[in-house]
Amino acid sequence: MDYLAMDHQALEAERQRLSAMYEAEKAKGLKLDMSRGKPCSQQLDLSNEMLAIQAFRTEDGADARNYGSFEGIPEARRLFGELLGVCPQQVLVGGNSSLNLMFEVIAAGCRDGFGGTPWDEGKKKFLCPAPGYDRHFRVTEHFGFELVTVPMHEDGPDMDLVEKLVQDPQVKGIWCVPTYSNPDGYCYSDETVRRLAALEPAAENFKIMWDNAYVVHYLEDAPEQTLNIMDACKACGHEELPVLFCSTSKITFSGAGVSALAAGPKTFAAISKAFFPMTIGFDKVNQLRHVLFLKDRAHILAHMEKHKAIIKPKFDAMRRLLREGLADCGAIARWTDPKGGYFISLYTLPGCAKRTVALCKEAGVVLTGAGAAYPYGVDPQDTNIRLAPTYPALEEVEKATQLLCIAVRLAAVEHLLAQ
Repeated sequence: MDYLAMDHQALEAERQRLSAMYEAEKAKGLKLDMSRGKPCSQQLDLSNEMLAIQAFRTEDGADARNYGSFEGIPEARRLFGELLGVCPQQVLVGGNSSLNLMFEVIAAGCRDGFGGTPWDEGKKKFLCPAPGYDRHFRVTEHFGFELVTVPMHEDGPDMDLVEKLVQDPQVKGIWCVPTYSNPDGYCYSDETVRRLAALEPAAENFKIMWDNAYVVHYLEDAPEQTLNIMDACKACGHEELPVLFCSTSKITFSGAGVSALAAGPKTFAAISKAFFPMTIGFDKVNQLRHVLFLKDRAHILAHMEKHKAIIKPKFDAMRRLLREGLADCGAIARWTDPKGGYFISLYTLPGCAKRTVALCKEAGVVLTGAGAAYPYGVDPQDTNIRLAPTYPALEEVEKATQLLCIAVRLAAVEHLLAQ
């Protein structure tokens, strides 16, 4: 039955049927939270043996318990260089949060412009591919940037629009999650990466904020290989354009991992200078513990196989139940089919996302707020919902998805009746 082809009488009958189904779900008293993309306890347990590591001597003989190694211990810089595809000398290893590093990099741009004109001199804008990561948008909003939405496609941001927008000298940078994007799970194509690397922005110190948060978080046989942004930028003579980020937040412990950034020589020197007054050095004991546990990229991928064994059944169940629950009612919803990352993006009929989320919440299932993946938290079409299946148990994912399908259908019927 195609809801979009139904007349008013048929829609009203379907509304009554769905309302009864919804009330039955509501009566179950569910209390499930799928609002954030967090690892579950089973995933965190995979790294527990790391807590028993008590080594404190680094490979160069330094005592990791003491001051020093501002840019990170050598072996940690080498490990993250391997993950990011850059030389270790371009890597600064931080604390547990890559978002904290991003915040401080944006702050540095506002204060001193990485050795150029400070971003805070005059009006400033930042490009925000959407749907995207809400925390990225909050950082630049916090520093007073005007957030400019750029539509996301399956191969990355709309590059025709990006190339046009960067001709404005007020546009200082762009946020990017290139591999298994948050929330769609898309991977940037080689062409998109090359076009980003070839940008000729009007702003002298424009930055590509390259957040490779999910670089090894795959759900298929092997991780996707996104083109190396630093190599692409070097080929264009634009080595100072990107600032790369990653962390172990969803590899080991979300609250006690290690983060890192990398940049071209001039930008790296400017960032180090900006960070130097802030800290004498980050947690080197934790850096060493992570290196001894994770070892190298090959061992990290073997570790991520264990993560995949835990979370892939949850993704598979959600996708299967979305197909089963929404298959016979016409084009009232679509969703992405990610090959990695932490999310599935659900798109309802325009005008139905908020109502769907509200129905789920009233019945005991908390989802990410509709519109959260857009600048200022506003989805102009009110259509996108970010789904996060990793944290709940498999049985909870199944229950939540069954309710979600009823809510999507009910919201769609109500919307069509109102029209």
